[in-house]
Amino acid sequence: MSETVTVTSLTDNEEFDAYVARPADTPKAAIVVIQEIFGVNAGIRRKCDKLAEDGYLAVAPDLFWRLEPGIELDPDVEPEFQRALDLMGKFNQDQGIRDIEATIHHIREREGVKKVGAVGYCLGGRLAYMTAARTDADATVGYYGVGIDELLREKNAIANPLMLHIPTEDGFVDKDTQKAMHDGLDDHPKVTLYDYEGLDHGFATEFGKRRSEDAAQLADKRTAEFFAEHLG
Repeated sequence: MSETVTVTSLTDNEEFDAYVARPADTPKAAIVVIQEIFGVNAGIRRKCDKLAEDGYLAVAPDLFWRLEPGIELDPDVEPEFQRALDLMGKFNQDQGIRDIEATIHHIREREGVKKVGAVGYCLGGRLAYMTAARTDADATVGYYGVGIDELLREKNAIANPLMLHIPTEDGFVDKDTQKAMHDGLDDHPKVTLYDYEGLDHGFATEFGKRRSEDAAQLADKRTAEFFAEHLG
């Protein structure tokens, strides 16, 4: 079962929407699904639905709501891709993390689910790292996060398990950045990094030409096992 709910922001007491997918039975835990630069589109909703099928309460907050509520873009349509890049440039990431934190609070207080993880993709992969460092999420996963080398100074604040999926031919994350991530995080006791040789950004998207089926299934299997261990 899916629906749209409203979440109250932490900073200004305004409300924003979140897509919710509910499991058939009592949730074993909850997972915040953090959008790409394309909004809470069909692919992100499908991520939520699949998590619900696995027994989790899945919640995808509309993080672009201050720019324009309800944005849904298709990465395979060039004008929409360019619009997404423009939105990313305008997006306040620090504010976005506070909205993710508000979503975590909403889940624990309004839904009554105490164990809450998070998973993010693209921009959401970066925000997943920030969520691990700045919130009390119980376990977090980031797929092809961008610019994480700029955030390594926050690594000592990561108190709960974090997994990062890194495609080695990511057009948005060059080799030097990947090396910095490994140099900075490989010895962190709470962080696990996986490389995906020869793959590009977006390989685990649910729909569209970016998807690489075998790699997506491998990464998602690792994510499922990670959440089962730390949220189950």
